[in-house]
Amino acid sequence: MSEKNYNMVDAPEGYVGEGFFATKLSSVVGLARANSMWPLPFATSCCGIEFMATMAATYDVARFGSERMSFSPRQADMLMVMGTISKKMAPILRQVYEQMAEPKWVIAVGACACSGGIFDTYSVLQGIDKVIPVDVYVPGCPPRPEQILDGVLRLQEIVKSEAANRRGTQEYDDLLKSYNINK
Repeated sequence: MSEKNYNMVDAPEGYVGEGFFATKLSSVVGLARANSMWPLPFATSCCGIEFMATMAATYDVARFGSERMSFSPRQADMLMVMGTISKKMAPILRQVYEQMAEPKWVIAVGACACSGGIFDTYSVLQGIDKVIPVDVYVPGCPPRPEQILDGVLRLQEIVKSEAANRRGTQEYDDLLKSYNINK
C-alpha cells in the first residue's frame, strides 16, 4: 500500500472558531440546563395550591422538563417561592437558597412573594428580592397555572441564553455580595 500525504490548509477568515460547524458548547449547555430544571417548591400559601394544579395532568409542567420535584435544596436548581413570606421566615428562605448548588435560579410566584401582596404589615416581607436574587416574577393573587407555566418558560429562555460560565463572573459575585451572600 502506498502512503498518502494529506496537507491541511487553514480555514478562510471568518470561518473558524467555536461552533462553526454545529453549535457552540455554551448553547448546548444552556439547552440542556433549560430543559432539565429540578424545581424546589417553597410554598406557604394559596399559590402553592395553584402550583399543585400546575403539576397535575391538566397543565403538566413535566412537558417542559420540570417534572422531578426536589425537596432537598442540594438536588434542585430552580427555587419556586410561592406565597407569603414572613420576616421570621426570611432567614430560612435564604438558607435554603444558599444550600442550593450553582447554577441556581429563583421564581417568585404570586403577589405575596413578589411584593408582599395585600399584607403591608410589619411582619410580612415585602418581596423576596429583599433577601435573595430573583430571576422571574409571576404576578397574580393567586396566579393561574398558565401563569406559572409562563414563568417557567421565561426562566428557560433566560437559562438558554445565559453564558455557561456567567455564574463565575465578577458581575455575579457582585450581585451575591449585594445580598451579603458568600459563595
